[in-house]
Amino acid sequence: MPFHLDRPSPWRVVGLMSGTSADGVDVALIEVDPGGFDGGAPFLHLLGHAHTPYPEELRASVLAAAGNRLDPAGLCVLQRQIGDHHAEAASALCAHLNLRPDLASLHGQTVQHHPAQGATLQLADPYGLTERLRCPVVFDLRRRDMALGGQGAPLVPKAELWLHGADRPFLALNLGGIANATIWDGHTLHAWDLGPGMSLLDLAAKRWLGMDYDPDGRHASGKVEDAKVAAWLRHPYFETAPPKSTGRETFGEAWLEGEAPGLEHLPVEDRLATLAAFSAAAIAHELHRVRLPLSGGLLSGGGAKHERLLRELGDRAPALTWRVDAALPAGSREAVSWALLGAASAAGFPGNFPAVTGAREEAILGAWVFPG
Repeated sequence: MPFHLDRPSPWRVVGLMSGTSADGVDVALIEVDPGGFDGGAPFLHLLGHAHTPYPEELRASVLAAAGNRLDPAGLCVLQRQIGDHHAEAASALCAHLNLRPDLASLHGQTVQHHPAQGATLQLADPYGLTERLRCPVVFDLRRRDMALGGQGAPLVPKAELWLHGADRPFLALNLGGIANATIWDGHTLHAWDLGPGMSLLDLAAKRWLGMDYDPDGRHASGKVEDAKVAAWLRHPYFETAPPKSTGRETFGEAWLEGEAPGLEHLPVEDRLATLAAFSAAAIAHELHRVRLPLSGGLLSGGGAKHERLLRELGDRAPALTWRVDAALPAGSREAVSWALLGAASAAGFPGNFPAVTGAREEAILGAWVFPG
């Protein structure tokens, strides 16, 4: 029997999200109506949000783990270091707001994701978090879905439906490290990972600019090598129909290392422009899988500020107009979604969507730890 939180409404719930951009942790504290899950409207208010970047050494270790360059001892230590970073970030936000949460929902940092083998690994020790916040913590939400034959991802689409509501169609495009889309056509929810969002662009900025990322995409100002983009679109991932998910193990350090020799004869502005065009072309290619009942979509994630990526997306999917989703502060949306998924587990409500992940059935997600 899963844990069920029995507290008066509303609940104060912390959500912690570290995405594939691997730049730090977003923490959101929200109010939830646990009785609202049945009606599809559990979200009440965002009480606060903060982004706490990873120190350079910690980020380097995360990228090393994602690039298969960290040994088991390193992974063991990294699990604790990420957990401590998350615990500090969450306790700082709660102290700033002078509020104590009823529960916390911890995503952790994905360092490996292999859905074909039914395996995924998110690092962040939950015990430090529960001791710092003095509340129950739900974590490891993806593997229950995988045990049921699913991809373990994407899970945020159900939360997107709770946030947007089911009364009208919508298209939500998240341009994080990996680009993913949630599409509600009024009858059916479609969602999957589209391909690289900012993962390759951020790695390229580190490699060729000595920067963690290219602010606003200002260095991606050159000419696109269309032959490269066309060749990259022949990757097997784009030949596979959903349900599907991906990550840095596919579009990450190893991918860029393999393709860099074919790019380095070009000016750096051309290299970055070509990678931006690849992300946009992958998104356009994947969106063509669904007949969209609308002419525009909502953008979130760090890539929503990358001017060249957005320009390429406009050129490659001209039937769609895009605007930034301003309903929640920039960077907070996935942390809010994870808080909602954790609250759903505490309310005894399934958090996965089998038609999206490929699981055999719905399930209450996650495992729990409690303060001593």
